[in-house]
Amino acid sequence: MGSSGFFIICMLHSLISLTCGGLIMFYLKEISVLGHGVETARKLLGSTPHDQLLIQTSDSFAGLLLVMIGCFLFMVAFVKDREFQSFFAKGCIVLHILMALWRVYFERKLEDLAYDWPRQLVGDFVLAFSWVLFLVYTWREKYD
Repeated sequence: MGSSGFFIICMLHSLISLTCGGLIMFYLKEISVLGHGVETARKLLGSTPHDQLLIQTSDSFAGLLLVMIGCFLFMVAFVKDREFQSFFAKGCIVLHILMALWRVYFERKLEDLAYDWPRQLVGDFVLAFSWVLFLVYTWREKYD
């Protein structure tokens, strides 16, 4: 299961990342309304044409970054080295926890995002937990 579990988790995370990145790049307004509501989405998209262009460009690059992360996860999924898999899983756990801390310390202070951060925090912990389960299973498999 160790190697196949790593493959499955990487592919699932890759699919999530590719989907979110593509939606952010090409359907930002619709995704903002779906995730935040009409009023908050309008605020997040900017009030002046200059602000709107800057925000749209920034969000497009964020979406592109997610697509690239998805491609990277897809490539890493095929690595068979167990030590690398363990190292990579630990790194992913740290990244998801750091993202959760970012949400707790910074995003919750933003008035327009104050109601969204708990839901996103749960998502961060679920993604980190999937890697923890992989590490627990491989550790159990290794020492049984």
